[in-house]
Amino acid sequence: MATEAEFPQKLQCLFQPKRFKILYGGRGAGRSWGVARALLLIGAERPIRVLCAREFQNSITDSVHKLLADQINNLGLGDFYEIQASRIVGRNGTSFAFEGIKNNTTRIKSYEGIDYCWVEEAVKVSRASWGILIPTIRKDGSEIWMTFNPELETDYTYQRFVVDSTDSERKFVIKMTWRDNPFFPPELLSEMEADKRRDPDYYLNVWEGHTIQMLEGVVYAKEMRRAQEENRIIAVPYDRTVPVNTYWDLGRADNTAIWFAQRVAMQWRILAYYEASGEDIGHFIKYLQNRSYIYGHAFLPHDARARRLGTKLTIEEQLRESGMSPVVVPKQSLLDGINAARIFFPNCYFDQEKCADGLNALRHYRYRIVDGAFSNEPIHDQFSDGADAFRYMALASHHRSVDKRGVLDRLIAAKEQARAAKENNGSGRNGRGGNLGWLG
Repeated sequence: MATEAEFPQKLQCLFQPKRFKILYGGRGAGRSWGVARALLLIGAERPIRVLCAREFQNSITDSVHKLLADQINNLGLGDFYEIQASRIVGRNGTSFAFEGIKNNTTRIKSYEGIDYCWVEEAVKVSRASWGILIPTIRKDGSEIWMTFNPELETDYTYQRFVVDSTDSERKFVIKMTWRDNPFFPPELLSEMEADKRRDPDYYLNVWEGHTIQMLEGVVYAKEMRRAQEENRIIAVPYDRTVPVNTYWDLGRADNTAIWFAQRVAMQWRILAYYEASGEDIGHFIKYLQNRSYIYGHAFLPHDARARRLGTKLTIEEQLRESGMSPVVVPKQSLLDGINAARIFFPNCYFDQEKCADGLNALRHYRYRIVDGAFSNEPIHDQFSDGADAFRYMALASHHRSVDKRGVLDRLIAAKEQARAAKENNGSGRNGRGGNLGWLG
């Protein structure tokens, strides 16, 4: 079925084969509009299966379903495509499905034969979600298309697909702004010029597609900046002589988030982070059991003692039955917890790779805006679960069960261990087994 349509010059790449097509930049560039058109035209020429994905999709209204429906009408393809409530299908067998990755991991993994996967707002997709999605799109010749406006320079999607130049022969990386859109509407032009006068930094991020160092209103902005400046986001070694404690935020409709950490002398080594949505407690118990850590305590929020519908045991009881040692963190006010986390931060060393999604949560955890000003209440969104679990870690850090020995005792033990390592290996300066050796 032949249909003609105009495209900005930079979107001609959509019709050339490549595994990854990354389209990013500022508002008004016409990226999403162009991708929708291209997929609809390709689907009208030959039968294809398209998965339209995003990190979270609570309902079909969160997806690109309406954008595709509008473009079907604009292209005059209403007789070819049937627009259903949650799918779009073509007369030749072409189909468009819509899914959120984070809250539908099992469904995502079950998709077969996808020709094109379009990830909208791709900058919000976590490292873990990419690890689920990319292997799913495995048909010969299949492609993954991404559209997004960049936010933080440290965001995983931006770093992996834009900054990292490896695997460049398998991807198109195209930055687009309003200048690249010949159909840029005059209404947006006046809005853009007003933003440029009012807030130049906002203009550069939103309209020119520049990254920013820190989002506005971030709860732990200073703490995260200092952790980066002080080189505390690095490769953190696991000390097998020290138990690993876990710190949980329990989700129902939200994520369950877990931090894995050790206290070694005066350091808090944050070894790993894990989160998942829509899973029962058995999933997380199995996940912990499959890791090679020797565990100490599992620190839980106060609602771990609540009985949930359809379960005989509380979360605390289920963990204890599995052989873990749960400790419920006493309930504190949100403000007290945030202050505890700020005091706790300077002693924390985060593993850059294994804590990537948790660090992303801390970088995006922001205060709510009320009447044009930041309130004292953080936003409850996909980033708050990881931040809440970190807050429980800070509150639990003063708990005696974290380490029954005093700091002085641990320091003496660390020195003895470093001395023994030096005697055995000839040098304890860079050995991973010496507690003080890791500090240099």
